[in-house]
Amino acid sequence: MTVTPERKALLQIHFCVLLWGFTAILGKLISLPALELVWWRMLIVVVVLLAWPPLWRELRAIPPRTLAAFAGIGVVVALHWLTFYGAIKLANASVAATTMAVAPLFLAVIEPWIARRPFDARELVVGLVALPGVVLVVGGTPAGMQLGLAVGVVSAFLVAIFGALNKRYVERASPLLVTGVELATGTAFLTVVALAWQGQGPWLTIPGARDAWLLATLSLGCTLLPFALALRALRHTSAFMAQLAVSLEPVYAILLAIVLLGEQRELTTWFYLGVAVILGAVFAHTWMKLRSTSV
Repeated sequence: MTVTPERKALLQIHFCVLLWGFTAILGKLISLPALELVWWRMLIVVVVLLAWPPLWRELRAIPPRTLAAFAGIGVVVALHWLTFYGAIKLANASVAATTMAVAPLFLAVIEPWIARRPFDARELVVGLVALPGVVLVVGGTPAGMQLGLAVGVVSAFLVAIFGALNKRYVERASPLLVTGVELATGTAFLTVVALAWQGQGPWLTIPGARDAWLLATLSLGCTLLPFALALRALRHTSAFMAQLAVSLEPVYAILLAIVLLGEQRELTTWFYLGVAVILGAVFAHTWMKLRSTSV
């Protein structure tokens, strides 16, 4: 079987999803609050990228308007991660990861407008098919975790926005430069947000040895590598298709949460049935997409 650029991009995205499956687990294991966790995560990646000389040469050559676009996307990325880890802290890793599966529904409406491509009604149908699963997930989530579930849905909306925006602008710079600019802007934005709350007390905590090791793993293995690889893959696939693949993240996250955190004791059968419905829609669309690209 010939490996087309589209198939290769899909495989790259699924590898990213495997790595992203660990982000929810690490977010639960790291003891820092959501804001500090995301700030350190972004800062570590930015520091590593700043040590890469070709990045500086490309940065000097990028048009200011394009730079501003990536900077704006970086703010959305920061808000997405802030709400995602907020959902983990308010609920658990399984609930937060599952909410990412509703992002394709948002993308079906958002991407055609942002990426300036024709609207495809089939994408909206696939998203709507997943809605009964979302209802089951809500019903199977304990009352004390409902706020975390709601925050996770907001995070899914934000990931749809920055996914569509990245699809529109990704051809204008290398994946590493895009990653560096977006995360540097996100770090600066979160710093401003944190300083605005400084009246409530010091916000920055120096991580202990355990948290520092987990943050390094989260930042490099589960952020820098998959973020840059996913941006490269976006050049050969739609943001909607990429997000459908990303919706498989709950599979990895939930399995890891069961094995490592024992979260199955916190959730009901209805929750897992809802996850199965959502993932069924994802698998069906992926299979149909692969068949259409092979003929």
